[in-house]
Amino acid sequence: MPTRHRLLAAVVALLWGLNFLAIDASLQHYPPMFLVALRFAVLAVPTVLLVPWPGVPVRWLIGYGLGFGVLQFTFLYWGMSAGMPAGLASLVLQASGPFTVVLGATFLRERVSGRQLVGILVAVAGLAVVGWQRAEHAAVLPFLLTLAGAFGWAIGNVCNRQARPRNPLHLALWMSVVPPLPMLAVSLVVEGPDRIWTSLVSYDDPAAVAAVVGLAYTVVLGTVVGSGLWTWLMARHPAGVVAPFSMLVPVVGMTAAWLVLGETATPGELAGGVLVVVGVLLGSRPPRRGPTTVPGTERSPERTLGVAASTGPAPTR
Repeated sequence: MPTRHRLLAAVVALLWGLNFLAIDASLQHYPPMFLVALRFAVLAVPTVLLVPWPGVPVRWLIGYGLGFGVLQFTFLYWGMSAGMPAGLASLVLQASGPFTVVLGATFLRERVSGRQLVGILVAVAGLAVVGWQRAEHAAVLPFLLTLAGAFGWAIGNVCNRQARPRNPLHLALWMSVVPPLPMLAVSLVVEGPDRIWTSLVSYDDPAAVAAVVGLAYTVVLGTVVGSGLWTWLMARHPAGVVAPFSMLVPVVGMTAAWLVLGETATPGELAGGVLVVVGVLLGSRPPRRGPTTVPGTERSPERTLGVAASTGPAPTR
């Protein structure tokens, strides 16, 4: 990979890592379920009007939208609003990698190499350490919610794999049409119309400007720019060369959260984080005989969060 392309991959990791700060800012003003609906509605409208149909079976588009869009971001935003630190969330969401490998082996009968199995076990051990530290020093529920978000991302990756889009970015954008209506319905029931309305009209709130800027960052830089660059790189280089750059996302996320939000992690959480990163690196590498067999990594434009990506579509991360 040329140096210029490596720098672009690092830029994507930077954009996706900072995205967790943007999400944290948005959650200071918008209720979490409504924020999920709003985030994807802002993407869905121009997508329907301007982006060509990705040419995939509708069932896999819906599955991708429900897994990657609804489940991942519902649990991620819920977990962060319940107290999950933004930096630690960027780390725990990397569990989507091992989850994807397990789901691919279970439902798609994809072969798991010995190295991938070791990676999964190492990552699980790291997550167990982080969860234990959370239980010792803070509430464990936000950690479990974020972990559930990572599992939702993995479901989305498997559906993405089955969809086999000609243009992964078009699929990632069209996926945004799935979450808004169901999430708006959930928000109306759980959070109530009064809270939704207040978040839309109370822009004299000091946190409102930062929330709107955070939402704009998530949609434009985190999703469109970040996913676009990632897809462009994935189309030109093997997934095993590009995907490891996603491991910079929790490094950026945790560092930025420490500098901007004053978040700190216990030594145990840091040790568990190192295990997670190492495990994901091992688990996301394809077997030697296959060029790109890890589900989601060669197709999903938001491999870490976060979109994952994240991907995110990231998660549209």
